[in-house]
Amino acid sequence: MEHMEIGRSGIKASVITLGAMGIGGGFRYPDTDDQESIRTIHAALDAGINMIDTAPVYGFGHSEEIIGKALKGRRDSVVLSTKCGLWWGDDEGTYRFTWDGHAVKRNLSSRTIRIEVEESLRRLNTDYIDVYYTHNPAMPPFNTPIEETIGTLMDLKKEGKIVTIGASNCDPHHIKSYLELGEVSIVQRRYNMLANDVEDEILPLCEANGISFHAYSPLANGLLTGKFGRDYQLPKGDSREGDPWWEPPLYHSALDFVESLNAIRQQLGCSQSALAIAYLRSKGEHINVICGIRTEKHLQENVAGAKLKLSQDIVAEIDRLRAQRLVRS
Repeated sequence: MEHMEIGRSGIKASVITLGAMGIGGGFRYPDTDDQESIRTIHAALDAGINMIDTAPVYGFGHSEEIIGKALKGRRDSVVLSTKCGLWWGDDEGTYRFTWDGHAVKRNLSSRTIRIEVEESLRRLNTDYIDVYYTHNPAMPPFNTPIEETIGTLMDLKKEGKIVTIGASNCDPHHIKSYLELGEVSIVQRRYNMLANDVEDEILPLCEANGISFHAYSPLANGLLTGKFGRDYQLPKGDSREGDPWWEPPLYHSALDFVESLNAIRQQLGCSQSALAIAYLRSKGEHINVICGIRTEKHLQENVAGAKLKLSQDIVAEIDRLRAQRLVRS
């Protein structure tokens, strides 16, 4: 497994990350089995994946707890990233959503960050977090000054509770503020063959400033796996409801694009999932791909994608097909 440095932090991470949202369970992943999750984490580590990304809101602490159990005796060989800023401890904050009966708010105040970091350390059974992300930027009406947020994160770094800082779901001006007021080693945003808006400003900004990029949803919630047909309909209450790519006409446009990649996939002898992961890696050495690995059977394709190298000709052909086949949202 190839490794890369996270920003200029000195942290060496595998080029793909085990995304642990699914192992949190809850209404989004009701079939999650904790023992299977632990086996999957162990298998991923054995395959060379040494970075795991989670968040308190994933199963409302359950994802972090399972990771803490799985890493017993192996913590020092793993790069852990978790997050703060999606808060359900009280009514303070800007409402974001309700999951599993919890009203979740955006809250990046010093008070709640300090509560969250201690809770994450406890659940993860560790005394430090390698990468500590702000999960979402603050928004009105509870708009915490960014100086307060970054100041608190820098203090946590000085105290040894976190090693470096990340920013998730942020815009270019947030990244610039983090750089001006403190630091940011890695930025996390949705990025896949269908959703490529980060290529306009964020990827160049990261590359120019020595910041790594953490790409989540590389398979577009499964749409880029090639496993869905034209007659497929989301089950009622599915977590993908509201995603425009899962509704006509974008859904059929996405299927047209995936089918157009068959010749490339056959030429390379790889799965569609592996191709989607390799494509993102081809967009820059600073790009790390988060793969939602819930079971051991998902692991093989993700590892294959990390190892697959695409020529610039193939990347250019994929870009041409994307521009030709996709209806834009």
